Amino acid sequence: MKIKNIISLLLMATILFITCKKDDNTNKKTFGVFKVLMNDTTIEMDGEIESASLNDFNELVDAFPNISRIEIVNCDGSSDDGINLLLSQKIHQKGINIHLLDNAIIASGGVDFYLAGIIRTRGIDTSIGVHSWEDSDGTTATDYPVGHEDHLQFIDYYVSVGFTQLQAEEFYYFTINAAPADSIYWMTEAEIDQYNITTQ
Repeated sequence: MKIKNIISLLLMATILFITCKKDDNTNKKTFGVFKVLMNDTTIEMDGEIESASLNDFNELVDAFPNISRIEIVNCDGSSDDGINLLLSQKIHQKGINIHLLDNAIIASGGVDFYLAGIIRTRGIDTSIGVHSWEDSDGTTATDYPVGHEDHLQFIDYYVSVGFTQLQAEEFYYFTINAAPADSIYWMTEAEIDQYNITTQ
């Protein structure tokens, strides 16, 4: 085989390899707890938010930049509150709407995630649960006085996704007093309206 032909074949193989690598994420539809649906503008979310979830979401939006809606099946919380808040802020900044599917359950960090939606809607028979948080040393949110700096990351987050300062503080202190860290309080319809959990 002539040297010219060998070089041509190597060049074609290199181009094919680069093209396949570029298309890997486009062909991929599932990124951790997120799954891209058929129209490529909607994500289905199902599961706990973990330390890798922000990277998963970044990878997803790189491949599917037109995502505008998240539909939650279930999200019972997060194993990494810091990542959850960063992920949620990014979702809000991208102008994404969030919908709770029929029978969906969100709790704890899952509620914080839901609040990132620009427009927040829900189907029938959904459940929204809140409680106090707990540090690794066993210290809980209610061990700190009102106004303590350890409360601020959550209050500041609520403000960053559109709550007024007063709304953020009222909702936050409601959540940490509603149930201890090892339990869940399921919000009533009146409370869901009172604390602006949905937008419609």
